[in-house]
Amino acid sequence: MREISYMEALREGLRQSMEKDDRVFLIGEDIGIYGGAFGVSAGLLDQFGPERIIDTPISEAGIAGACVGASVTGMRPVGEMQFSDFVVLAMEQIVMQGAKMRFMFGGKAELPFVIRLAGGSGTGAAAQHSESLENWFVHVPGLKVVMPSSPYDAKGLLLSAIEENNPVMFFEHKLLYKMKGDVPEEMYTIPIGKSKIVREGKDLTVIATSIMVPRSLEAAKILSKEGIELEVIDPRTLKPLDEEPIIKSVIKTGKALVVHEAVKTGGFGGEISAMIMESEAFDFLDAPVRRLAGLDVPIPYNRNLEYHAVPQVENIVEEARKIVQNIY
Repeated sequence: MREISYMEALREGLRQSMEKDDRVFLIGEDIGIYGGAFGVSAGLLDQFGPERIIDTPISEAGIAGACVGASVTGMRPVGEMQFSDFVVLAMEQIVMQGAKMRFMFGGKAELPFVIRLAGGSGTGAAAQHSESLENWFVHVPGLKVVMPSSPYDAKGLLLSAIEENNPVMFFEHKLLYKMKGDVPEEMYTIPIGKSKIVREGKDLTVIATSIMVPRSLEAAKILSKEGIELEVIDPRTLKPLDEEPIIKSVIKTGKALVVHEAVKTGGFGGEISAMIMESEAFDFLDAPVRRLAGLDVPIPYNRNLEYHAVPQVENIVEEARKIVQNIY
């Protein structure tokens, strides 16, 4: 199978969905001639023209509002927020309108739109361009939240998100854009709401999201040399959450660690921890569920401080070793 980058996988998914369905169009800032802030939509303007690759003024509320309005009238828009942080300016349209309209109209209205959000730290972009805000949207009924961690998942989940008849918040980590992996050329979909066991192990269940999946896999390689085998699970979709593989894994290993980049307070790790504690896996736990997450601080501009503000491979190794060896 050919190998392409996460960014190229997203672009191919967008192109193929637009070729398949004339109702699909892209809307956002600098997505046309410039090709998007991170190059995802490069070249699509030449193929589809300005009526389907729509450059907008600097107005996130306008982008989101257009997505809501177009989707409820039968189109399938894909809106891009240059940086996930900027979605705060579009919360009214997404949360108060897009997330609620299908419910308020008794199911008679469908809102098939996708909001793509480039998030996460690691590029030196500082506090206003580096946040991980996915759990804000997990909290909102009516929204689906997707967070792919590989090129294969990025394309398959994006194609599913565009075909979905409800609003989807699609989070892409900026450091993953250059990551390469095997991706089929043909169209394929990955069901929304299906977790993936990306590595099997017996000593500790690690539930990781986004960039923390490859970091957890790297940590697993290091710990394997010490005889510690991590089982790594990627939820892929935060909402709806596929709980069964996580519960079965925790029953098998007896221990769980949740790893995400977003700050710990109010983060997705708390939701995973509570789910495990409320399930049949509770009776099999040999240790408390632990969370490893970003510090409760804005992301610093200083690259050294930025590095230490979110979990790195060495932090996952240290935390996992403590849990397995019961040295808390």
